[in-house]
Amino acid sequence: MAVSIERLGDFTVEAARRVAWGGEGVALGPSVKPAMDASRARLMALLDDPDIVIYGVTSGYGQNAKLRFTPEQRREHAARPMGPAGASFGDPLPDRVARAICFARLANMVEGHSGARYVIADAVARMLDGPLPEVPSRGQGGAGEILSLSHLFKPVSQEIVLEEKDMLVLVNGSPAATGLAVDAALAWAERLELVAEAFSLGFEAFRAPAEHLDAELEAYWNNAHDAWALGRMRALCGAGAGTRRPYQAPVSFRIAPRILGALRMAVTGLRSAAEEALGAVTDNPVLLPATDDRLAGNAISTGGYHNAQVPLTMDAVVAAAANACTIAERMTAKLLDGNVSHLPPQLGAGEDGRSYLGCLPMAQVGFAEEARSLATATLLPGSESGGFGQNDVASPVVLAWRKQERAGVLLESALAALCPVALRAFEMTDREVPEPLAALAEATRTHAPDTDLFTPGPAVGRLAEALRARIYAA
Repeated sequence: MAVSIERLGDFTVEAARRVAWGGEGVALGPSVKPAMDASRARLMALLDDPDIVIYGVTSGYGQNAKLRFTPEQRREHAARPMGPAGASFGDPLPDRVARAICFARLANMVEGHSGARYVIADAVARMLDGPLPEVPSRGQGGAGEILSLSHLFKPVSQEIVLEEKDMLVLVNGSPAATGLAVDAALAWAERLELVAEAFSLGFEAFRAPAEHLDAELEAYWNNAHDAWALGRMRALCGAGAGTRRPYQAPVSFRIAPRILGALRMAVTGLRSAAEEALGAVTDNPVLLPATDDRLAGNAISTGGYHNAQVPLTMDAVVAAAANACTIAERMTAKLLDGNVSHLPPQLGAGEDGRSYLGCLPMAQVGFAEEARSLATATLLPGSESGGFGQNDVASPVVLAWRKQERAGVLLESALAALCPVALRAFEMTDREVPEPLAALAEATRTHAPDTDLFTPGPAVGRLAEALRARIYAA
């Protein structure tokens, strides 16, 4: 199957999911070629005016923007390969991310905002029918996204003889930020549900009072995300079984819905940033509409290649994830502490062959502290990007994406360590896991069975890998 793309409104998160995670191709709709042909004709007409300056077309790039080309120099300049910009290396982005970036690249083209030739859009769309080049995730300190995009679109530049503005159409704008935001938003939407399930499993294992999730709190707390968290945890916990704790649970259990709500707020912000970026025109220079306005039909320079919102939303997710790691560790420790949980000390370690699980919270501390170290603001780099005159501020979006990607792995690990401890608590009290949590319980029994926890790390690690696979299989 192929996702049909004809206008900016077709660039949605769901369409991006189908292309990036589902492996579907892209079909350009019937109106794309006429729109692109018309805008290309307008761009070429502009070039007949010797007084019009169009960055990178009638002038050089970057520090050479002050140069002005004759028509012959302009064509020679356009045909030069993009190889020198491919200076980054190390740790390639996952293929699903490269596909999301490739998909997002088309947004500037389909309605004619870039002045690109149709052959360029067609070549980019056809890239999604096969394997994509590796795009390094390290060394991304450029002003804009030319380092990563030069790697991704080098095959197009080798397949087609480049003409005026063709290379800018491929390597300028901010499709990398868009693709990275889409990938992170999709992953964290799935991870949010995993956090809700693991928190609920711990909550029920501890037999925390149901009043901590009371529906009346949804209005009292006056926050839509907290209200969602309360409702989701109630649904996952079900009616509960057996005698519950007769007085309030520790803080970690009581604030679990608020921590979950804060994570949802961050994830919602990330998705909003992804949706906005998908429908945005970020080309530089960008072709304006042919109207009677002052700059009618002109091609103007912009800062669209720098998405400042995406790193901020990714940072918010990382901070919320670090807090969620801490809650998972606290739940695990309190379940094992009989003085607090009113369960058998250390959940019966040493009895009937049961292994000691008291070191699992120690591992969780390691995961949580590493997540905490990532929860820092991803600010504009303090040094000039290469020092080449105009290119004086780099985009930090890949740096932010790497942090949220690692934070996700750490959170999955912290949750995986909670699950077998919670299941043992159910066993020690002869209770059944609520049906909405049965799948998580079964995954835990499969990958980290209690009989395989004498050295718990490897088994819990397998569970963490299974939880991660679940996220990306969604």
